[in-house]
Amino acid sequence: MSQNKVSVGHLLALLTILIWGTTFISTKVLLIHFTPVEILFFRFLIGYVVLFLIYPRLVRVSSFREEMLFMAAGLCGVTLYFLIENIALVYTLASNAGVIVSIAPFFTAVLAHFFLKDEPLTRRFVVGFVVALTGIVLIAFNGSFMLQLNPLGDLLAFVAPAVWAIYSVLMRKIGELRYHTIGATRKVFFYGLVFMLPALFLFEFHFELGRFADMGNLFNLLFLGVGASALCFVTWNRAVSLLGAVKTSVYIYLVPVITLVASALLLHEPITWITMLGALLTLLGSYISERKTRKRVPRSRLSEIH
Repeated sequence: MSQNKVSVGHLLALLTILIWGTTFISTKVLLIHFTPVEILFFRFLIGYVVLFLIYPRLVRVSSFREEMLFMAAGLCGVTLYFLIENIALVYTLASNAGVIVSIAPFFTAVLAHFFLKDEPLTRRFVVGFVVALTGIVLIAFNGSFMLQLNPLGDLLAFVAPAVWAIYSVLMRKIGELRYHTIGATRKVFFYGLVFMLPALFLFEFHFELGRFADMGNLFNLLFLGVGASALCFVTWNRAVSLLGAVKTSVYIYLVPVITLVASALLLHEPITWITMLGALLTLLGSYISERKTRKRVPRSRLSEIH
């Protein structure tokens, strides 16, 4: 793969994480008037409509096996991941969920190691994971060092990154099929919305379109639907196809750091020296996991080069 494509992949992954790291602010505002399921459904419905307007062509697959890949990606990456994460927050602390969900890159690396040929699980990645997770824990607890265990919520939060890891591996396989990125993402959204329909009857859901007249609600839903869903899922899926599932997943480590900065700038939440240390460790861990190992050149080749 050319260096230009690799650079594009890194830029797309970074752009995605910069937006995803600030979505909690919009979600926090919307939770005043919307339930978690309502936010989820309206968010991806808006995203689907936007992607359809950009790329209205039908994505025709060549086999039922390929169709199953799209169905599984929609179920895991849209429906299950966000539902499990939202339900987990009902039963556990946000700090607990934040730490647990951040282990998604490790799950992705393990699954990719077994199901994708060119995604090895390296010692460097594991070291970076441990360093980054230490930083994430410091950010989440913000110096309080008080862990309150909530078995059901923590278990659900542990399942969420495993589901996201499955989605990442599926999108790598879909990327190898060479379908249009926007069209493929829209197809994943479609199945995500289809699998989401039963949840609308199981959880509290109301259409009440009058809530969209509030400019704050409308802006935040458009940000989640157009930016965090339509745009970011396209850029993330493209990054996965260019960099691989493991390299792209490393950027998830940066979400708590971006959230920390955004909360300080937009919500005026204080930053302690503990959270600053956590941010530095998270960035260091991300760098260690992502850094390439230099290939040693045999002595015989050195003589040829010189």
